[in-house]
Amino acid sequence: MILDRFKVDGKVAVVTGAGRGIGAASAVALAEAGADVVLSSRTADQLEQVAKDVEAAGRRALVVPANLMDLDAVAGLADAAYDEFGRLDIVVNNVGGTIPNALLDTDPAYLEEAFHFNVSTAHALTRAAVPQMLKNDGGSIVNISSVMGRVSGRGYLAYGTAKAALAHYTRLAALDLSPTIRVNAIAVGSVMTSALEFVASDEATMHQMTSKTPLGRVGEVEDISAAVLYLASPAGGFVTGKVIEVDGGLQIPNLDLGLPDLVAGSGAEQ
Repeated sequence: MILDRFKVDGKVAVVTGAGRGIGAASAVALAEAGADVVLSSRTADQLEQVAKDVEAAGRRALVVPANLMDLDAVAGLADAAYDEFGRLDIVVNNVGGTIPNALLDTDPAYLEEAFHFNVSTAHALTRAAVPQMLKNDGGSIVNISSVMGRVSGRGYLAYGTAKAALAHYTRLAALDLSPTIRVNAIAVGSVMTSALEFVASDEATMHQMTSKTPLGRVGEVEDISAAVLYLASPAGGFVTGKVIEVDGGLQIPNLDLGLPDLVAGSGAEQ
């Protein structure tokens, strides 16, 4: 049965940013497909609810509240998985994000913070996970990148640069870790998570986003979690070093932040 290839029975996964949105949906999808899951984010009560959903799917959950900007904390999730469940097979590097900002308001520290949150955290956990994965049959790593890592949009300099770096990190890591560990990424489009709650109550903004998206809607978290399961499972067993675009067909940003042109002679100061 082809659906058997999507099963991850007896595997163990770590999902970062697992308290809500794409991370929570990915954790539950992996549990429904047979995996035990380590859940981590900053907010304990959100993680506890996701843990209940994992357990309702018949699998075990380990809740690890942590500040995932702390590279030691995020790396420690690999050992936590092995100590609790005796193995580690799947990592979903979901935590990340950066608030849009105009270029002149994006100082070097802000850019470095974006890189840290979106790339360094993924590397810290990947590096810690590899020795644990090698104790068994290898594994699969899925990084959550963004459509803004490949298209240009005003105001997205820090976020887009960081997500583009994560996409290429995926390609490089895949070669370094092949053939035992697969590394892939998902370039996510606009997905209805808490970050887009303002869209649901703003008809004009929602129309802008949906009208610029070829499929005519924003994504649901299940659109992304299905792709996570594909890449993490034997169904994606011949895929590594790839960035799968799950973005509704976007070729341009679908949210205009309304940042004005810079005006020559205005005396703008950096």
